[in-house]
Amino acid sequence: MSHFAAPRAFALSRLVAIFALLLTVAGTSAGVARAVDMQTLRIENQYGCQWEFRVEVVALEKDRARGLMFRKSVPEGTGMLFDFQRQQPVSFWMKSTYVLLDMIFIRENGAIGRIAHDTTPLSENVIPSGVLVRYVLEVVAGTAKQLQIQPGWRSALGQGCVR
Repeated sequence: MSHFAAPRAFALSRLVAIFALLLTVAGTSAGVARAVDMQTLRIENQYGCQWEFRVEVVALEKDRARGLMFRKSVPEGTGMLFDFQRQQPVSFWMKSTYVLLDMIFIRENGAIGRIAHDTTPLSENVIPSGVLVRYVLEVVAGTAKQLQIQPGWRSALGQGCVR
């Protein structure tokens, strides 16, 4: 081994370490490395029939503000659940959101308060909750009609009982 091999190997390992650090920082700032809180949300009708959705729960303001923006698809049976931490009137829009969605507005006690069907992608029109809610569930457009989901039905997150 020449006397130049050790410094060259050291320089190469430093370069690799710096590159790895840059990739990590870039991925984190782009939201790639963000941990996703996936849970099961159940909705139950008045007859006890239940439907389950795998939902990404977003409770931080920065995550709620981004929501499903820029995504090109939402798989059937999945969605995003916005947790506002307390019951309040809320409003949404579809700016920078490419997929058609149903928005299901849920009260703090788990009861569905209102449903906005087939929202318009990329629209800046305001979609109000119309009632005080703690949660908003966004799912693929047509889901609420297909399952005949109605205001007054109950929901539960995780292992809790449908209230």
